[in-house]
Amino acid sequence: MNAKLMKFLRDEDGVTAIEYGLIAGLIAVAIILGATTMGTQLGDIFVSIGGKLTTAATAAAK
Repeated sequence: MNAKLMKFLRDEDGVTAIEYGLIAGLIAVAIILGATTMGTQLGDIFVSIGGKLTTAATAAAK
């Protein structure tokens, strides 16, 4: 019984899989945060361009 318990405690295969899972999770969080930030900034750029186009169209119509 002690030999089986010691073998179980020394087994590190599961630990490696957990580490890879944690790394993949952290990478996913970083990608999501980066995409969210970039999406917000991109939206602001489109709003700014739209405002300038509206101003230019109004000025051209006069």
